[in-house]
Amino acid sequence: MGMADVLRSIKKAEQDAEKRLSQAQDEASKIIADARKKSSDLIQEAADASVTTTQTLLDEARGKGQAEADKVKSDGAKVVAKIENDSSENQDKAVKLVLDALLSE
Repeated sequence: MGMADVLRSIKKAEQDAEKRLSQAQDEASKIIADARKKSSDLIQEAADASVTTTQTLLDEARGKGQAEADKVKSDGAKVVAKIENDSSENQDKAVKLVLDALLSE
């Protein structure tokens, strides 16, 4: 093997090494890009899940709040009805008391 063959062999080995290095860099760039995309997708999925969970919790809280408000409203309506009933019963007594007081003078 002559000097020219050795130099050609070295040159070819260098070119092959440069080609492999370029391919490795391309592959590394692709892996990094894929990892970044997956990371972005995971973050978006987590954000979407968080929004969904928050909305569910808010809906449940609103439902419970509405149920409590309806109960308070119902209880209040019963109290108002009792007051109206008691006042109508006492109204007759009050009218009689006022009339008796006026007639006895």
